[in-house]
Amino acid sequence: MENYLKINPDEFQKFKNSTDGAPLVMLNLLRYKKTVADSGETGKEAYNTYLNAAQPFFKQVNAEIVFFGRPEHMLIGPVDEVLWDAIIVVKYASFSDFMAMTKAEGYPSHLRERALFDSRLIHCKPNM
Repeated sequence: MENYLKINPDEFQKFKNSTDGAPLVMLNLLRYKKTVADSGETGKEAYNTYLNAAQPFFKQVNAEIVFFGRPEHMLIGPVDEVLWDAIIVVKYASFSDFMAMTKAEGYPSHLRERALFDSRLIHCKPNM
């Protein structure tokens, strides 16, 4: 099974070219590591460390965590499919705010990668 923790450069370019200054919503699907090798903590604990360290960066660009939780029941779809450990939905005022946050000096992206076994980061646009 292949896992994904880094940005896909081709998709990022499409994403960058499709933003128009409007607010954007990012859907994060997370699968935690069982144990983080260098600390012995769980991936979930390590991800909480990342979120705490990232909070000032979210606040700096007025990003809003709209939802953070875990999927519970597969109401439509295969019941034997393994669900993600957590889902987080974050709203940013603009692409430039998103980029300012992720490129800011000290932004703890390494803590995110340290905590996760696999992830998806999906740019979502409203249907209007």
